Amino acid sequence: MSDAYYAVPDVLAYLAGEWTVERTAQDLAGNAEGHFTGTTVFTRLDDDGGLLHRESGTFVWRGTARPADRTLRFLPGDAPATAHVHFADGRPFHDLDLRTGRHTADHPCALDLYRGEFEVYDEGRWRTRWRVAGPAKDLILTTAYTRRRPPGPTDRRDRSA
Repeated sequence: MSDAYYAVPDVLAYLAGEWTVERTAQDLAGNAEGHFTGTTVFTRLDDDGGLLHRESGTFVWRGTARPADRTLRFLPGDAPATAHVHFADGRPFHDLDLRTGRHTADHPCALDLYRGEFEVYDEGRWRTRWRVAGPAKDLILTTAYTRRRPPGPTDRRDRSA
């Protein structure tokens, strides 16, 4: 996209709200490509000041469309521009530091390695690119996020998490 990145002083405040999601999944080994379209909503958690990330939409792979969803927890990091990202079951996923608007994170998964690149372009656009390599996978997952709406009063607390 751009060589200029948008520095984020408070990552949880930046992410809070609703985002449109467009993702491509390229299987480099099988020469196939899939597409996900949907929404990600970041709502405040009661217990730790973090955010609950709920993504839902449709994933199309080899002509077949299926519903897809995932849930993550973004917990406060050591500085306001940072977060610790965990899977819904509490396992650590990766750290996130957007002080410069750009960050790289690794996540080992069995024998595969996920390397994520995060780039923030402005108040309403950011992107992730995960390169997944190993004996079981050879993928590139690229996701563009566009803000749909900023957080509102109902997003402040999510009591169902």
